[in-house]
Amino acid sequence: MGTWIRIVLVFLSAFLMPGQTGPVHPAVAAGASTMPPAIVIGFVGGYVKHDNLVHSEVQVAAHLSEDYPAGVYVKVFENYHGQRAHKEILQLLDANHDGSLSVEEKLNARIIIYGHSWGGSESITLARKLEKDGIPVLLTIQVDSVAKRGQNDAVIPANVVQAANFYQTKGLLHGRPEIRATDPARTQIIGNFRFDYRTNPLDCAKYPWFDRIFVKPHTEIECDPTVWDQVEDLIRMQLPPPKENGIARRAIQ
Repeated sequence: MGTWIRIVLVFLSAFLMPGQTGPVHPAVAAGASTMPPAIVIGFVGGYVKHDNLVHSEVQVAAHLSEDYPAGVYVKVFENYHGQRAHKEILQLLDANHDGSLSVEEKLNARIIIYGHSWGGSESITLARKLEKDGIPVLLTIQVDSVAKRGQNDAVIPANVVQAANFYQTKGLLHGRPEIRATDPARTQIIGNFRFDYRTNPLDCAKYPWFDRIFVKPHTEIECDPTVWDQVEDLIRMQLPPPKENGIARRAIQ
């Protein structure tokens, strides 16, 4: 299953969204003197701490930070710190540090947002806030997304260029099975990819015992290297090749 999904992702990434006449990256305004870094924001699920390397969301950020010591800003937040992530993005985009964003600074944004569980829901909420700011988002990725109260994680706002959804349907907690675009002419849904661990269970030995017993499938998709390798691949496809040779590989479980 993982191989076919990888083929689909590569195939889809080669094509423009319907109605587009330019590249999938937002155009860089002519005459821009200072480009902000590409921004990769991750959100952990539940009450997980942002620096807990047991969790795959944090591991992905660590790999990217290692390969991109400059030119890419990578940070993981707790899912209840969406406002803090939003504030940091606005500060990073303010290239001339005048306290407000020009049209040029907004168009220069290169933003990727991903998350698991409540973190998946918070990812879409953050993208929606950026839409109100007039700021584009290159990519959102949800992994077994669980909507938080008052949030809508099913409909991707029109400022998002591409979106992907990975989910499973078993257990007390399970992800949203389908995401859709507010405007299909502006947002490409890469896919809704289902995983099932009944015939191929994962141990996830480093995860808390409570998670492994009471929300086992929800935890399995979080510790599944097949899923997170694809998440990382999708992110890297939006970034320039790292200057240093040798991409960090994952070591889960």
